[in-house]
Amino acid sequence: MSTELPRATYRLQLREGVNFDTARRLLPYLAGLGVSHLYLSPVFTATTGSTHGYDVTDPTEIDPALGGREGFEALARAARQAGLGIVLDIVPNHTAFGLENPWLRDVLRHGPDSRYARHFDIDWAKGRLVLPFLGAPFEEMLEQGAFTLREGETGPEFATEHFAVPMAAGTLPPEDGRRDPDAIREAHAAQHWRLTHWEYERDGVTHRRFFNVTGLIGMRVEDETVFDDMHALLFELLDEGLVQAIRLDHIDGLADPAAYLRRLRDRVGDTPVWIEKILTGDETVPADWPIEGTTGYEAARAISRILTDASGLARLDETWRRETGREGRFHDVLEAAKHEVIRLELAAELHQLIAMAREALGPDGAIETGDEALREAIIALLVAFPRYRTYFAPGTTPAGDELELMRAVTERAGEGLRTDATVRLVSGFITDPQDEVARAFQCRFQQVTGALLAKAHEDTAGFRWNRYIAANEVGADPDEPSITPEELSGWLSRRAPSEMTLTSTHDTKRSEDARMRLVAISHLPEAFLALWEHSEEVEGATEIDPNLRWYILQTLLAMWEAGREDIADRLGRHVEKAMREAKEVTTWTHPDAEAEAAAQRFASALAAAWSRELPPGAAQIMARGEALSLAQTALKLVMPGVPDIYQGTEIGAFQLTDPDNRMAVDFRAIAGLAMAGARDCFPEPVDPATLPAAAGADAPDTAPALDSFAGRKSRLICAALALRRARPEFFTAAGCRIEAPEPDHLLLTREGPGGRVELRIDRIGDPVAAPAGTEPVWPIDARDTEAPVRIDWIPAAP
Repeated sequence: MSTELPRATYRLQLREGVNFDTARRLLPYLAGLGVSHLYLSPVFTATTGSTHGYDVTDPTEIDPALGGREGFEALARAARQAGLGIVLDIVPNHTAFGLENPWLRDVLRHGPDSRYARHFDIDWAKGRLVLPFLGAPFEEMLEQGAFTLREGETGPEFATEHFAVPMAAGTLPPEDGRRDPDAIREAHAAQHWRLTHWEYERDGVTHRRFFNVTGLIGMRVEDETVFDDMHALLFELLDEGLVQAIRLDHIDGLADPAAYLRRLRDRVGDTPVWIEKILTGDETVPADWPIEGTTGYEAARAISRILTDASGLARLDETWRRETGREGRFHDVLEAAKHEVIRLELAAELHQLIAMAREALGPDGAIETGDEALREAIIALLVAFPRYRTYFAPGTTPAGDELELMRAVTERAGEGLRTDATVRLVSGFITDPQDEVARAFQCRFQQVTGALLAKAHEDTAGFRWNRYIAANEVGADPDEPSITPEELSGWLSRRAPSEMTLTSTHDTKRSEDARMRLVAISHLPEAFLALWEHSEEVEGATEIDPNLRWYILQTLLAMWEAGREDIADRLGRHVEKAMREAKEVTTWTHPDAEAEAAAQRFASALAAAWSRELPPGAAQIMARGEALSLAQTALKLVMPGVPDIYQGTEIGAFQLTDPDNRMAVDFRAIAGLAMAGARDCFPEPVDPATLPAAAGADAPDTAPALDSFAGRKSRLICAALALRRARPEFFTAAGCRIEAPEPDHLLLTREGPGGRVELRIDRIGDPVAAPAGTEPVWPIDARDTEAPVRIDWIPAAP
């Protein structure tokens, strides 16, 4: 097993036309780019047609749709020959709650007696497993003759036009009675499961979900047998040297993350492990977790904050509030969103917590506490909780900071209630459970806080508070959009070299260069306000809420690429998603077609107006955005941590949130542009014709890459990674500080074995002069001497 940390990773999102053969053909290009590891999204068999792979149906099989075990082994061998390792993304928290899941099918047929019954986080105490798969209530569909009972290939089945559910042995009626409604009803009642209308999922699901996604079921990896079964294939791949590092999806969903990580570490030895963990405020990962670090959302936040101009943002804030009538802070909006989400999307989890708290009280509770008091107390604690979760667990001593956090949460939750007695009682179940029933409540409460914060912050309030959507990111805080060099310097000095540093992922709300376009409006507020005035003259502007129009304007600016014919369509689809996520006038389950159409008419008209002629201010903001993108890239590559490059971002990426940032990638064009722009970095040029292309794509025109933003960005990446390759010990040991030697200038210094690296940034976008006595790392090309970024190596004195 490899213990070597990556120099840099290249994140490849499998599926949507990208398979193991695609990845294998990219290896020579990636090696030339300078990364050391290929970072793959989940490779295990997932739901048919999955666009992301996190809906795993069989964790014991490599997905045949990607090329199967044979294809993966061929990729791993080719990667090794190219000098690259593989980082594999795994999903320990959940699998697909669907009929393609073989373990679940066994549970549906055999119920609690199934070997896999304890693999899934199912509340069997509630009775039969609820399957909210129906498009209408059961009795209504029964009356319509929608059900068929039959003998299937593997046993009896309860079928509809769209699916067939395994039935328990001995419950299939004789053939002559299989169409009789009473016989069908009786057979249904005899199963270990119960079919219901999909709208019932809010109130009646009996399995732990991933957030509010009923189609994903929680796995009990805290059980040793489940842990072994879920990871058997992973361990096999590690033992055979086919995988060199691991990324863990959604660590906060697990019952006991610390115990899981210890068990994993005992099995994988020194193999590097990173976790997807969203940190809030000044939160840090528990010090005793045996991991290399997080995947780096907090780093993306820090970079955006240091590049944001606070005074310019204040000017935007003033106008936004005046034009939209919005008041207060983001956290006021977040609190309201939490109240809505816990009562609506997470109502099933709320009901479960109330029932668990009632059981923990026992028949002779310390105080007379009814279900409404419990409901009020649990909602208050959930809403007041500011992070994804705490990590109280059986057999461990609670950390002092976690106890202090829960004390503060309890105090806040009790404010405004007629009595805080029930809040304090329920809080005690979390911090000091006295029996197994209270410990069960503790576990589930800690799993729900993360789901609530994610859905309320990222997927609700983040689409309502539209002042400055550069800060509406995963792990970011719109109320704290900027940071001082002194604050950032302290954070960087504490950062481990093993932490990952990302700027784009498959989950970020905007790709990195789109985000920097938005950061640029804080530098050029008057230019953005000129765009705002222009938007007022566009057809349909008066038909939509100004806050939504402010959002659409920022979004178009972020994604704009001259010559692209898909801008209007992509913008329209995104506006629909943004409105439904905001849930102010329309939702996914109950869309308001008229309101959505009005917003899309305006978005389409605005995109058309820009296509005819860019309005005043747009080009200026975009140019500043390019300068800030180079600064962002340089910070990611030089600061402590392992830089992670998301597919296609090496030449510039202007996508929005999923599914926009998961659309087909034309690697032939991307690599062609990158290699044309940074041809001196590639020791062995790769013929772009050998690389995978998007369907129907023409051969790329690489001539513009030499002097374009794409060329500059790829040259910067290649040059900085070459420095990391030449001086790995330096980047492991060097300290780091950042300062502002003069207004709008940043100087990041790393000092360590053999010398120091200096990164200079001019946030205004002016060229950075070369200091005397330095060895330039970048610019390495005369075409880049006008860039606002400079990296120099200064050897130590002899």
